[in-house]
Amino acid sequence: MAQLTTLARPYARAAFETAAATNKLKTWSEMLGLLGALVQEDRVASFLLVPAHSAAQQADALIEMCGDALHDSVRNFVRVLATNKRLILIGEIVKLFEELKADHERIVDVDVISAFSLDEVAQQKLAAALKQRLQRDVKLNTSVDKSLIGGLVVRAGDFVIDGSVRGKLNKLIETMNA
Repeated sequence: MAQLTTLARPYARAAFETAAATNKLKTWSEMLGLLGALVQEDRVASFLLVPAHSAAQQADALIEMCGDALHDSVRNFVRVLATNKRLILIGEIVKLFEELKADHERIVDVDVISAFSLDEVAQQKLAAALKQRLQRDVKLNTSVDKSLIGGLVVRAGDFVIDGSVRGKLNKLIETMNA
């Protein structure tokens, strides 16, 4: 996985820089998302893995499946990926592109796992506090995990706050065993 990310990163950055320079981040995001969904289909992925198909055949097939949904710049991007035998990286490129886009737009996805479901008011207060702390607009993704016993766990990339009862009990056990 780390190797795929390493290989995909320069392509994602190039796509992002092209999209940002032309003020078409949303458009590129949509087009890359379409490509990402296509390459996840079993038949398309199988086609891309057949060495008998030339790079041009692979690129043309992928572009044709998208129809008129792709602009010329994205079609050229697909051809470059095919020429460099990197079409299989499209899923990872999409993920990295979206991370770059979110960073550029100063938006962060925050996963909130709580022992009980949070009402709308609690979600709004939590989002406001996280916005102030992270200095970014926050998109909350909430889920419930009863095994936390109480409290919640907040994850935003590498940033983690474990305010769960289970987490506090685990810390207490570690302290007692040390």
